[in-house]
Formats: sequence, structure tokens, C-alpha cells
Amino acid sequence: MPEQPVLADARRPDAEGLDDRSAGLLLPERPSRGHKGTFGKLLVVAGSLDYAGAALLVCQAAGRVGTGLVTLAVPESLQPLFAAKIVEATTLALAEDDVEEVDPEPALARILDHEHDALVVGPGLRPSLASAELIRGILAAGTGDDASPAVVDAEALRSLAAEDGWWEGVVRPCVLTPHAGEFSRLRAAGGVEPGADGDLVGDDAARLTATRDAARTWGHVVVLKGAHTVIAAPDGSATVATFENPALATGGTGDVLAGTIGGLLAQGLAPYSAARLGVHLHGMAGEAVRTRVGDAGLLAGDLPLEIARARHRLTTDAARRAGVGTLGFGRPAG
Repeated sequence: MPEQPVLADARRPDAEGLDDRSAGLLLPERPSRGHKGTFGKLLVVAGSLDYAGAALLVCQAAGRVGTGLVTLAVPESLQPLFAAKIVEATTLALAEDDVEEVDPEPALARILDHEHDALVVGPGLRPSLASAELIRGILAAGTGDDASPAVVDAEALRSLAAEDGWWEGVVRPCVLTPHAGEFSRLRAAGGVEPGADGDLVGDDAARLTATRDAARTWGHVVVLKGAHTVIAAPDGSATVATFENPALATGGTGDVLAGTIGGLLAQGLAPYSAARLGVHLHGMAGEAVRTRVGDAGLLAGDLPLEIARARHRLTTDAARRAGVGTLGFGRPAG
């Protein structure tokens, strides 16, 4: 598969480009003598009985992108179900005050007490007041830069959007990963009228402008998903992905992206770097599947292994350019 080209300046004069070469420079080191603790601990707060697949896809993607340890936190009544489905990840039981319904205060205490380097919060969570309280508690915990970073997706985004000025209570550094509809609801909570940002699906210039403005306002990295995904940072930096792949328009692919970015955060990348590399690896994986099945028929479960293959390709290419071996990224073999 040929390298994706960097976006031409004429198309995105105020956005950064990202191709395989520049994405390879973002890869976290992989020391040949590393162990599972070396490569990060990710805590995933996700899943419910109706949306078990979302949690499974997050955990699979996180493992495939190289995370050392992945733990899935679920309501205690669901722990046996998920423990049987997730072979490589561990599970953490969260206290309930009803079947499948978390008890927010003790559940939050359990999450904060569990050792982790990063979190993914939201995919497949059961919509409820208790879930919303838990989400707000997680994102409000910590002391700014000392708090572990989090990917915020799906139900977590919906819960935040229900509160005006929601970002004022978010202390933990975050990567927000909304699709266009979720993005508009988050913006509406800040007084931006629906439709005021223009066409957030088909107009790339409008998408870039709105995402950059949102990242500055909210103080967090924002990933506006879709064709030519936009990644923006609070300092005004922005990247527009090269990928435009209708095969990815199917349920669960966003969960894979959340797990990929979360895994990179756990391995020590800063939020903007993790988001950029995660989006690029996800796009590479989608293109690899598309070459086999075409524009339709891709399943989200096809992507995690392709994420690992995409990372391997970037690692191999970067090592070759540097003139070193590939047993450990950036280190000579032998």
C-alpha cells in the first residue's frame, strides 16, 4: 500500500500534514528489554449488556497498538460476562446500586485507586444519571497535568453535552473524539447554535475551523471524526487526516479509534501526538481492509490486527530510514 501523501499547503494552508514518514516519528520507543509494565497501563470504563461489543473493541485495539496492560472496568454484575469474553485484558468490578447500574461514589473510588497511566471513558456505557455522575467524577479528578489523560467518547460525550459549560469541570487532560452530531451537541452546551459552524460532514474548511475553535475553548484535544478527520489542540495546532474511506462507516470503528488513542496515551505520548498517530494508524488499518473487501463489508473487528500491522510498517520504515534494525524501535538489532 503506497504512503499517504501530506496534505498540500494549497488545500490546508493553516493545518499540519501527516504521512507515514511523519507519523513514524510519533511512535513511542519499544525497548527490546521492555516488559508489560514498560508499555503502559490503560483503564477502560466502557460497556453494558446492550453494548458489550464496544468495550471489547476498545480493549482489543489498545492491546494491538502495543499497550502493556489493559483493564476493563464494568458493573460487578457484568464482570463474569466480560471476563469470559476478554482473554488478554483484566477486569475491574464497579459497585452497583442496582443490576447493571453503577453506584457512582464507590465506583469512582475504585477507579481512582486502580493504577493506570491513561483511561478510555464512555464507549457503550449505559445511559443513566448514575453513569453521567461517574463520568463527571472521573473527568474532574486529578490536579491538571498530574492527572492521567483520558479519551472521552460516545456516552461520555453525550453526558457532558447535557451540561452548559461542561468543560469548566473537566480537570483531567482529555482527547475528545466526537462525530459531527456529538460535536454539535457539545458546542451547543457552550451557546453555539446548531448549524452555526456550517457543514461539519462535507465541508473540510468548516470542519477545521470549528474543531480548532472548540479545542481552544474547551482546553482539550479534539478529534472530529469523519472523512478527513480533524485533530486540533488547545494551542491552535491542527492536523487534517488524508483518509476518506466509506468502508469505515460502520458500527464499532469509533470504539477501535478510542482504544488506539488510549493505548498510545498509556504508552506515554502526549494527547495531541497520541490523537494524530492514532488517527493515522486507524486510517491505515481501514485502507488495508478496504483493499481486500472494497467500500462495503468492513467490520470493526477487522481493524485491531490491522492496527498492529500498520504500526509495524511505520516502525520498520522509520528504522530503515535511520539505518538501524527493528528488534526495538530506534535501536540496532544484535
